[in-house]
Amino acid sequence: MSDSVSDCTDSPDSPTDCTEHRDSLSEAEVEALVRGICFKTGPPRTVGVELEWLIHELRAPRLPVTPERLAAAYAALENVPLRSALTVEPGGQLELSSPPAASLTECVGILSADLDAVRAVLREHELVLAGLGTDPWHTPRRFLHEPRYDAMEACLDRTGPAGRAMMCTSASVQVCLDAGYEGSGPLGHGRRWWLAHTLGAVLVAAFANSPLLRGDPTGWRSTRQLLWMEIGAGRAGAPALDGEPRDAWARHVLDAPVMCVRRDSGPWDVPERMTFREWTRTGRPTRADLDYHLTTLFPPVRPRGHLELRMIDAQPGDDGWIVPVAVTTALFDDPEAAEAARRAVEPLAPRGLPQPAPHNPLWIEAARYGLADPGLHTAAVACFAAALRALPRLGAPAAIVDAVAEYRDRYVLKGRTPADDQLDSLRGTDTRAYGKDPRP
Repeated sequence: MSDSVSDCTDSPDSPTDCTEHRDSLSEAEVEALVRGICFKTGPPRTVGVELEWLIHELRAPRLPVTPERLAAAYAALENVPLRSALTVEPGGQLELSSPPAASLTECVGILSADLDAVRAVLREHELVLAGLGTDPWHTPRRFLHEPRYDAMEACLDRTGPAGRAMMCTSASVQVCLDAGYEGSGPLGHGRRWWLAHTLGAVLVAAFANSPLLRGDPTGWRSTRQLLWMEIGAGRAGAPALDGEPRDAWARHVLDAPVMCVRRDSGPWDVPERMTFREWTRTGRPTRADLDYHLTTLFPPVRPRGHLELRMIDAQPGDDGWIVPVAVTTALFDDPEAAEAARRAVEPLAPRGLPQPAPHNPLWIEAARYGLADPGLHTAAVACFAAALRALPRLGAPAAIVDAVAEYRDRYVLKGRTPADDQLDSLRGTDTRAYGKDPRP
């Protein structure tokens, strides 16, 4: 996929060092930069995936993993040759970010091989990757103590406890796709931008996998999405969809609150109320500051040259992540499937008003009810059917097609999600050993 704003913004949750950009920027220069670099248009050719995982004890997953054991495991992983980038999230979650791949099949192959290698090392430390959107049992506890995360925590604390929970106890499947053609049509960047924000609610609902926090049901199928909503529109909201995507995103970037002002030493400043637009008028932000500011915005769809779809909960099982990646790629990159997806989600569009995602009724109901919502269920059934028709055209092997079909039959057609499995297990109505200590 296209490069993001700069090499300094490769990871949204990692520190950056952009000290080469020293000249201060005006408001007009910021707008021009953002418009020019956040949508790199052209034919969709590549796909990438960022997988976040919680780390649990192998034999007793309800016991917290000590920071010392996490540090030892991550030190061992530094010596493992991987094609994906391996990073650590603030709460100790592990993230694998694939390189841009020329096909869905290549992307899945790279990540699957890397995950096998990572799991082997973790097993030696009696740890395991857990595919859950939120940690069902453990309270937020920061593993990384760095100026960026100190500042992020201080900033997000102003809106309540959701920020710490998001930082330390959540995990996702993030799908990265090219922005699309400059023109119109199913693969045009304007259509893909609209589809990402409307189909995004269906993806939230269909793959909801986070109904618990601290051992109790929250009343939401995707509590992870609830946490993002509670962080607030300025930090985790999308721009309005009533204009050209570049213009809308540039305005959003300028009007978003500045999370922090970095220092060479000591704690970073956390402004009480200052947008980036105000900073250009009263201070001297640099290109490095802009690059960094972009990494502190967490909308459900983030344009970074390509489109980063951030709304899908982490999925259960070793290979559960493959299904949302395959479905999303098919619905965006196959023209027939993209048109079918547009028709399927168009009836949902009025519920996506008046607020941008994820703070409108459509996204709220997707997170709360999952596929128990009739409109979302109907759209999901149609979208899975379109994806299954498209995957062979994209060259997906039978194993991927079969995995999508199995998920459709097990969950989508029945109006269920993996969140329902977690709730069944909690109520004792599921015979599987999810979350139970297998030791006698």
